[in-house]
Amino acid sequence: MQLVPKAATALVAQLFATGIKAALYEQIIETKYGPVQGVAAFNSTSGPSANISNWDEITTFKGIPFAASTAGENRWKPPQPPVAWNDTLIADSFGPECPSGISIAGTYVSEDCLTVNIWTPANSTGAKLPVMIWSYGAGTTSSDDNYDGGGIAAKGVIFISYNYRTGPWGWLSLPELTAESSTNSSGNYGLMDQIQIFKWAKENVAAFGGDPDSITAVGQSFGSAAVYHLINSPQAKGLFKGAICESGIKDPYDPTMSGFANSYMNQSYSYTFSETYASSLNATTVAELRNLTTDVLATGTGVSDFSGFQPTLDGYYIPTTYYESLLNGPVNDVPLLAGNNKDEDGATPTVNTTVEAYEEATNSTYGPYAAALLDLYDGSTNDTAADDATNARARDIARISTWSFAQRWNKTASSPMYVYYWDHDLPGSDDGAGHASEISYVLSNLYAVTSTPWATADYLIADIMSSYWVNFIKTGNPNTGGTYSGDLAGWRPQTELTTNTSFHVGPDDPNLYGQVPIADPQQVQTLYEWFHWATPNPW
Repeated sequence: MQLVPKAATALVAQLFATGIKAALYEQIIETKYGPVQGVAAFNSTSGPSANISNWDEITTFKGIPFAASTAGENRWKPPQPPVAWNDTLIADSFGPECPSGISIAGTYVSEDCLTVNIWTPANSTGAKLPVMIWSYGAGTTSSDDNYDGGGIAAKGVIFISYNYRTGPWGWLSLPELTAESSTNSSGNYGLMDQIQIFKWAKENVAAFGGDPDSITAVGQSFGSAAVYHLINSPQAKGLFKGAICESGIKDPYDPTMSGFANSYMNQSYSYTFSETYASSLNATTVAELRNLTTDVLATGTGVSDFSGFQPTLDGYYIPTTYYESLLNGPVNDVPLLAGNNKDEDGATPTVNTTVEAYEEATNSTYGPYAAALLDLYDGSTNDTAADDATNARARDIARISTWSFAQRWNKTASSPMYVYYWDHDLPGSDDGAGHASEISYVLSNLYAVTSTPWATADYLIADIMSSYWVNFIKTGNPNTGGTYSGDLAGWRPQTELTTNTSFHVGPDDPNLYGQVPIADPQQVQTLYEWFHWATPNPW
């Protein structure tokens, strides 16, 4: 990323003056804060090898600032406008990673990290293409190869990724910060960044060939939680027209909620956790904390504890609990697509338990429902049976939880919800269809993840999966949009016609996609009752 004087790019302006059409990477794009120029996303070798027919039309812009540095006096404040620039910013490299307390190999960390990346297939600024904004999960960054946007762009959608604050930089909540805030709240600076990128896109994406009125929020894991916070936040009202939550939507009575990234903390817990962190740094005031270096902040107690540094139920950015939002209806009533993976939420091909351990865990966790669940998920034969029963129950809990959420959504939302279940094992991995294993398929960017030994079938699955996602982004319905060259199995929204089912995705045969039961009816009933017994006060 570098700044080039405007005079050096005058030739492009001359091309337009003479009416000669230039590809978007040959154009100077004017944003609100200054001019930028992108680069070709592929070359004559990488494009064809990625099986992308329109590779020469895709432009990428990386590392464009959408807010100022968050260091010093800007720490624990809403994102501030970036310093405007006059010379053309050559947007050819990712910006720094935001500090998180977790080291990510090959990345540069700085609090001047609020940057945006764009992949666009447009060859004119007036193309008005649909837009997706991707929020990544915890412990990663927008420069991760898994989030390459070229495959989505090839299907006619502008792909945007961005960085946001996490850890204490994004979620610190202290009474002094609340007092200095104009909203009488603190602890949701990462969420403020997430809202700001949608505002930036509304103001700027048309210049990249996008339609500011056709933006879909998409995220995975912690990014999925971010999307759901946006659905429920009045501060994000009207900023997007659809949402996709991969591995993150749970029923508010689900007892496993507290251990996952889609949870949040009440104000008093956030205060206590943050005060412990500040004390570990011998800081008693916000001013003292703002005077500390980034490296020192990274040494505080709990800095990388995702169960502690999380968004806060502050009454402003997150105004109500999940349960209350479902009772009242979503603030942003938009079509929603969400689901689970086979080997996450406690399920794994390498569970390696014993009959004794399985029965002991069941009796200690499920209370009055333990005996029934030991019958419904019988693991008494041998240790292998215990492994299978452990996984079967964990998978059913996850599917029932998302299904139950959908039933609540349908009662108060006017927009449809589509629920999936992904079960394709990632090649070369012992984790099966593990957490995040669907990402390269739905983003159709297998070419970018060279460490995985992809087979021919994987490319077919990626085409099918990304077509459902792109259709949804284009139309709010995964079935319509004309993205796939063949016929896609019909995916029903969650209604009374899809009782106790979700949509099976992952096979390499499009005819094998379709509605499947989430579990046996007695298993559904027993686990649903356990939810309410174990969580008398829902999230």
